[in-house]
Amino acid sequence: MSDEVFYLTTPIYYPNDDPHLGHAYTTVAADFICRFRRLQGRKVHFLTGTDEHGLKLARAAEAKGMAPKQWVDHILPKWTDVWTMLNISYDDFIRTTEERHETSVQRFVQALHDRGEIYLGTYEGLYCVACEAYYTPEELVEGKCPIHGTVPERLEEENYFFRLSNYADRLLDMWEREPWRVQPGSRRKEVMGKVRQGLQDLSMSRVSFEWGIPVPWDPKHVIYVWIDALQNYITAIGYGRNEGTFKRIWPADVHLIGKDILWFHSVIWPAMLMALDLPQPKTVFAHGFLQVGGEKMSKTRLTGIAPQDLISTFGADGYRYYFMREINFGNDGEFSWESMIARYNSDLANDFGNLVSRVLSMVTRYLDGVVPRPPEDHELEDSDEALMAVQGEAFIEMEKAIDDLRLDEALKACWRFVRKANAYVEEVAPWALAKDETKGRRLKIVLYMLTDALRLMAAMVAPIMPETAEKLWRRLGLTGSTTEINYGDDLFWRMTKEGTGVETGTPLFPRLEEDSPAA
Repeated sequence: MSDEVFYLTTPIYYPNDDPHLGHAYTTVAADFICRFRRLQGRKVHFLTGTDEHGLKLARAAEAKGMAPKQWVDHILPKWTDVWTMLNISYDDFIRTTEERHETSVQRFVQALHDRGEIYLGTYEGLYCVACEAYYTPEELVEGKCPIHGTVPERLEEENYFFRLSNYADRLLDMWEREPWRVQPGSRRKEVMGKVRQGLQDLSMSRVSFEWGIPVPWDPKHVIYVWIDALQNYITAIGYGRNEGTFKRIWPADVHLIGKDILWFHSVIWPAMLMALDLPQPKTVFAHGFLQVGGEKMSKTRLTGIAPQDLISTFGADGYRYYFMREINFGNDGEFSWESMIARYNSDLANDFGNLVSRVLSMVTRYLDGVVPRPPEDHELEDSDEALMAVQGEAFIEMEKAIDDLRLDEALKACWRFVRKANAYVEEVAPWALAKDETKGRRLKIVLYMLTDALRLMAAMVAPIMPETAEKLWRRLGLTGSTTEINYGDDLFWRMTKEGTGVETGTPLFPRLEEDSPAA
């Protein structure tokens, strides 16, 4: 298997209702990481999609008086439209009702059966339809699902089982030797503790409903939706159809998920891959819940705010920046309108937007909007060197934070440079230099450094705020696009060409009043 491609996946989402902020949180995080990797010069494969089988979706369709596939086809644009609004740059979108997925899933399950990993039995248990999962009585909270707060149904039926119990020791050994396989560390410890208590074989088929992929050797059974869904990560890249592509891309570098589906991704999925001697995903990263009023974002609990409700006020880039900066990635985080306004005004309108406006206005006023000659080394003063040093340190910290999936820390590092540039403006006071005829060259050096700093900022914020970076790039009179940047070649000082014309333009982030209504 190859390291040629950086492969990142989101969960595939249930389109039983409209997307909410929780879905967008994971997807924006994935996009931030993938855009950063592309600007590092990496080949990237970014996969997302929809999980279109299972009892939950069948019931959602029935409630609307529609067939399951008809319902999914009807609601799917509501998902893809949101991803378009948020500038999600996925490379592939997998639907589990596609032939490329269904055929490969059957091949995978048949291979497990041929190896003796599957047997027929009977299962009785408490089933949460919203989770599409069984729970033991001990796992319930006051008799209700710990995630959705609903009373599970008791089901009893003939099922096929996967011999999950055979893999406890192998899983524990893998995590001991390779702890990066499940992150953050607190989640890994949680999973290991549960596995040490023993694993039961997994019911992997259903006969109580028909909306699913038929078991190939016994079509009256459909494959359990989680067994079906987990395989999207390999069926989308050619498993069972195009082995060359599959071997070029697999294994995934990161499965990015919410903590509520960690068990499926850290235990069931790796065990199935072990059963077929397939490589393991490098990292499963389970972030925390996005909460409103202390509750997990959920349509079931009527806390499922739509992304559109916020994009209309804050813009796509304001939305993307807030959720990646405000919340400690990996932990639970609380959303509020007030905190979003405060973060937008502080970081985007004041720190970033105001800096851009001031710099471009001064270049226009004092230098007729034309970038001067870059300074020679001997012309640089301590303040200039300090600005350059902070940018270099900030990018190194940002790169390390992305490697460690500490996305909020990556943006904190980036903003150290933004705030240093603001402090530099106050320290060197270009308006004062403009009043002293003997300081003409110094004024040009200072405004060159600030203009070049904006170029570097555009490159550094491009993964999280692509629209803003592109606007700034054009105002700086730079050629090409921010999507063509290569950090290894372009993230150096004094690369803005002399004679480049700049434009001021309208504020990138107009300040919002605290009571600004969502449109």
